[in-house]
Amino acid sequence: MFKLDEPAAEQVFITVDGKGTSVPVGSTVASVLLEQGKEPFRTSPVTGEVRSPHCLMGVCCECLCEIDGVKNRQACLEEVHEGMQVNRQIVEGNE
Repeated sequence: MFKLDEPAAEQVFITVDGKGTSVPVGSTVASVLLEQGKEPFRTSPVTGEVRSPHCLMGVCCECLCEIDGVKNRQACLEEVHEGMQVNRQIVEGNE
């Protein structure tokens, strides 16, 4: 249960699409992107259709992002860490 006198959750600093932000420790990349309204997460490389998280448990692969320079990482399974670099995989003109 949340109490008003509890200290704020510990924060880490990450970069999302080139902009820095502080987020609670233990958050997933997908939860951070959703909270910040960063949809879509990616576009289909074949059709250009927009994609966003669906299952949030690693089954659908609709939340793929570039994380720390590695493309096609499942954002719903990746916990944030200090200095993390996150980029959505958007094909130009399809956002």
